[in-house]
Amino acid sequence: MKLSVRFVLQICILGFMCTAMNPCYCQTRHESIIKPLPNEKWWGGMVGLGSQMPFEEDMRLFDLGRENMNNQNVPFMLSSAGRYIWSDQAFSFKMESGNLVLYSEYEKIIPVQAGKTLKDAYMEAKEKHFPPSGNLPDPLFFSMPQYNTWIELMYNQNQDDILKYAGNILTHDFPVGVFMVDDNWQKYYGNFEFKPDRFLDPKGMIEKLHAQGFKIMLWVCPFVSADSPEFRDLQSKGFLIKQKGTKRAAIIPWWNGYSACYDMSNPEAVAHLRDELQKVQQAYGVDGFKFDAGDVSHYTNPELEFYDKNATSTDMCEYWSRLGLDFPFNEYRAGWKMGGEALVQRLGDKDYSWNALRLLIPDMLSAGLLGYAYTCPDMIGGGQFGSFLGVDQTKLDQELIVRSCQVHALMPMMQFSVAPWRILNKENLAICCKYAKLHETMGSYILELAEQSAKTGEPIVRHMEYAFPHQGFINCKDQFMLGDRYIVAPMVQSGSKRQVQLPKGTWKDDTEKRFKGPKKIEIDVPIDRLPYFEKVVSH
Repeated sequence: MKLSVRFVLQICILGFMCTAMNPCYCQTRHESIIKPLPNEKWWGGMVGLGSQMPFEEDMRLFDLGRENMNNQNVPFMLSSAGRYIWSDQAFSFKMESGNLVLYSEYEKIIPVQAGKTLKDAYMEAKEKHFPPSGNLPDPLFFSMPQYNTWIELMYNQNQDDILKYAGNILTHDFPVGVFMVDDNWQKYYGNFEFKPDRFLDPKGMIEKLHAQGFKIMLWVCPFVSADSPEFRDLQSKGFLIKQKGTKRAAIIPWWNGYSACYDMSNPEAVAHLRDELQKVQQAYGVDGFKFDAGDVSHYTNPELEFYDKNATSTDMCEYWSRLGLDFPFNEYRAGWKMGGEALVQRLGDKDYSWNALRLLIPDMLSAGLLGYAYTCPDMIGGGQFGSFLGVDQTKLDQELIVRSCQVHALMPMMQFSVAPWRILNKENLAICCKYAKLHETMGSYILELAEQSAKTGEPIVRHMEYAFPHQGFINCKDQFMLGDRYIVAPMVQSGSKRQVQLPKGTWKDDTEKRFKGPKKIEIDVPIDRLPYFEKVVSH
């Protein structure tokens, strides 16, 4: 067949554009087309795609080495038919006509048949590729609520308002736990001294917070403000990512502007940064750090030169994550691999909406299936501060805040940021306090699950399909298992009724009513109720 010149040119232009936009589109790439087994569905790759899992028959191409959707990536996928794929390097994937299509610059990726279920696939893969370390982040993360100053203070972190926030936690009888001071407490990026005009006595502030029962974490990032003494010192030592072919530090765009960046592939740079953070701990009594801004997209520019000449964007993300292992109080929002390690992960900031609330459960389920058992489901009500700007606080949907709190209550962790006492009426504030205390009450069980996970690698929050394979739970996205004992079925949309799908066995709900499964039931869920069902073990 004869092709027109115009058609050939179009094909060439399209190929050039694809190559420019995505390096995986190259002549040397390896392609794998994995045809589905009967009734097989796939999960994995990106925590941020949780709401799309299991994947439908058609889905656009995603590149693990270039985007992380504000969350963690793992070069791992697994199926309900007991198959999994793993690669040590980043790959791209898409769904096309029901086939899982993979592209790799490194290898031909072949699925492994581990068994017949989602759990079979997970259990074999984690033993081979991300075995549990045996270590936990600090137990306080699991047993008590957390508080973060981001939504209330944003870029105006200051001593008076921080102490006021903590005081209100106590005044309103909320349980005391981890307290995170967010971005902009420091003079500038790369400096680890408190802003003197906003913090007159930071050590005294932290001592007071400690006396109130809080553990204190500070927000940090790998970026360094240019034209600062720290920048000049770090550049002279070769501790910053360089512009290719020069000795000059590269200036990298990120959400807070343009900055230099620690080269975490350089062991001496890592040691220097670790030493700086430990000095902060010694000087002020800080317990740990929230490690932000490690997204793979910061490291994809081909003009960047790393100390480790073979390092990739995902390697740089992983190096940043490894720093947190030296600090039992840690938190990450972006990551690469590191499943089974003693790192706290948090879902990416979501907006204040019912749609965002519905993402929490499937995203948490995807985190568990990718090896991140120690995960926090964003901030209650959403972590995007723009959702709360310019809004009449009296017109905020209080039902949404309460339901968000309930979703968090029986997760591995729960984190407040927007102050419930500021935006809720007396009745709804009491409900949120009730569920913060439920988390505290269930804290010993949640911590027990975390300790088990440190040994077995199993998720704390488990997909219903993982726990009850081939019983009709593949597409279940609005309920989950907490360990093997509780089904949790929060309200994720406005209203006071919902349907719950119970598997085989006898289940006792939060009102002591018993049900015999398998069956679907419709239940009443007034605003002060979080439905959960405990498995009744016959003796």
